[in-house]
Amino acid sequence: MRRLTAEDYAVDAVTGAKMLVGAWLCRRLEAGSVVRRRITETEAYCGEEDTACHAHKGRTARTDVMYSPGGCAYVYLCYGMHEMLNVVTGPEGHPEAVLIRGVECAEGPGRLTKLLKIDRSLNREDLVSSNRLWLESDGSRVKFTAAPRIGIAYASKRDQSRKWRFTLCR
Repeated sequence: MRRLTAEDYAVDAVTGAKMLVGAWLCRRLEAGSVVRRRITETEAYCGEEDTACHAHKGRTARTDVMYSPGGCAYVYLCYGMHEMLNVVTGPEGHPEAVLIRGVECAEGPGRLTKLLKIDRSLNREDLVSSNRLWLESDGSRVKFTAAPRIGIAYASKRDQSRKWRFTLCR
């Protein structure tokens, strides 16, 4: 296994979302054990031009982390109940991120964060150097499907139809 580096995250969100399908999400729990789960589903969110992206209306306290250089975690609360994990990608100043929608044994972004005990205390976590949360690659090439993103009825029709959700073929 190879831990992902800053260079791996220095890509646009669509490229990053494809790259992360089949990668391993790793979480060191408080007791010290490490849980690794293969990522099975991702979605790309591509900056202020993407009406489905949180940063569409510009920089706010919540979205500030998305303007960081690629390689940090963006964790937020959805519907007041589900923590959602995103991986910031691209250069500093351009807000792009990949939502991790599923891992083996936990399909759905809320389920995976519960399984791996990921919460907002991990917002802004440096995925390159953290010993609490990181991503690894085993070097294998995987097949995936592309489809429109889920749950973005508020976005423009064009952005709703973009096939920026990637799911591991089994």
